[in-house]
Amino acid sequence: MILASQEMIRKWTEAGAWGNKTFIDYFKEHVRKQPDKVCLVDPLNKEALVGLKPERLTYRELDRAVDAAAEALIAKGIRKDDIIMVQLPNTWELAMLYLAIARAGALISPMPMQWRFLELDFIAGMTDAAALITVEEFGGFRHGEMARKIQAKHPSVKHILTLPEIREMTKGELTGKLDQIRIDPNDAFTLCWSSGTEAEPKGCPLSHNNWLFQSSLCFESAPILPGDNLITAGPLVNMASIGTVFVEWLKGGGKLVLHHPFDGPTFILQMIMEEIHYTLLVPAVVNALLKHPKVDQFDLSKVRAITIGAAPPSLWSVQELKRRWGIEFGNIWGQNEGTGNIAGPFHIPDMEMRIDHFPQLGKRGSHWKPEGFLRFIDMKIVDPLTKAEVTEEGKVGELLYRGPNVIPGYFKRPDLTAKAFDQDGFFNTGDLFQVKDNDCVGFFDRSKDIIIRGGFNVSAQEVENMVLGYPKVLDAAAVAMPDEILGERTCIYVVPRPGEKVELPEIIAFMKEKGIAVYKIPERLEVVEAIPRNPVGKILKKALREDIRKKMSAA
Repeated sequence: MILASQEMIRKWTEAGAWGNKTFIDYFKEHVRKQPDKVCLVDPLNKEALVGLKPERLTYRELDRAVDAAAEALIAKGIRKDDIIMVQLPNTWELAMLYLAIARAGALISPMPMQWRFLELDFIAGMTDAAALITVEEFGGFRHGEMARKIQAKHPSVKHILTLPEIREMTKGELTGKLDQIRIDPNDAFTLCWSSGTEAEPKGCPLSHNNWLFQSSLCFESAPILPGDNLITAGPLVNMASIGTVFVEWLKGGGKLVLHHPFDGPTFILQMIMEEIHYTLLVPAVVNALLKHPKVDQFDLSKVRAITIGAAPPSLWSVQELKRRWGIEFGNIWGQNEGTGNIAGPFHIPDMEMRIDHFPQLGKRGSHWKPEGFLRFIDMKIVDPLTKAEVTEEGKVGELLYRGPNVIPGYFKRPDLTAKAFDQDGFFNTGDLFQVKDNDCVGFFDRSKDIIIRGGFNVSAQEVENMVLGYPKVLDAAAVAMPDEILGERTCIYVVPRPGEKVELPEIIAFMKEKGIAVYKIPERLEVVEAIPRNPVGKILKKALREDIRKKMSAA
């Protein structure tokens, strides 16, 4: 399924950003060169997840499973460009299906385990999916029953396949018929979905070439090296895990270790046992790791780099990573639409600067002269209302992004596509960035997460990062609460470390000591057991805003 225009394909191919190889090509090369190398490792708790023992597969074993599963899909009537919905936890079978479905000429559409009938019903209707692959039951929920309800409503869904059936398919015969299926590097490799926390999910199709370009950014900036051992901390369903770990594994030929659901002690154990070189984590997890009571016993000396995404990291946390284990960090930002930027140690050596600076790639007259794949990316900041470009240091605007990694458009939504792209092909990310010194930009906040207190813009992310630096705090989220005089004030939700008690005056004192502007200091504290997050780890700010409004109304 080629969705990019011929003009776009010609442009990026002639420029050298896109090539003529698919992920299947890269995978087959690894199989030929290192057939007996362990390449894929199940989560340690697989038996608790799906009732199966954890497994370790070599390239040879995975290759056979991929081809057998692909042939079995074709035997069931799956054809070129069919869309297959997949809802599985992080097990080797899910990783295998990305390749098997592509090998059959079809297109995988992965979904978080937490999604229910509403989301699946919408996606089945939008895609006319030919099949749905899932588990019979997971975490006490009957996914198989839900899948059959989807099938009853959507005639296009000819097959409901469960995990035992998929495993059986991987043992089938090989006839060689797959060699007749031509896969183009501009064929869509995945159809992922936006989080859908505030509206219906939006389909984000990315081709082999889109993803291969994205992986090159991580190899150049994170840094990741070919052959690295990688581990994914999040579900293998979106940019956070596919774009920063999975496609790098497929291209680089190392070992991929799976983890699900996130459990700190188990994750650390896997990092040590599997001699992990690189992963991506969110700031809250990094803080929890470093504040663990047994942190002095962790041997993470094999870890070369960690990219930290979803929010800017705290300075304390990255300094601790470096001090304890010599781990470099990359400040990473990205979206399911394919946009991405990494501030790595090669481009911004100064650690204090790196936590909130990204190179503004493609800026006219910039001192940045990126080589490699970074040279194909253009970014600019525009005023949200006038759309005029913003260049003055300190000013905030929406980030517009153009590059070979960006979706050609939202799946079957020309209306949304028209709104998202300007006439020059720049995608409006909807995220607010600030113009920084040295031709840089810094993530300011998502537009809907800005707290406007008496005419001053307060970045929820900035408040959260500072509060996360307080030793007693394990996790935090800042949201706006309504105020008759100032419009909005800041409320901070906090999860204390085990055995600790946190009160607002001590947080205020801690922030004042750091020298933060007074208007940014929270004026209400809510202590909770956990910060609500969506399936891919983003804080559910809408739920917190509704919670504080209800509490204020009740008072």
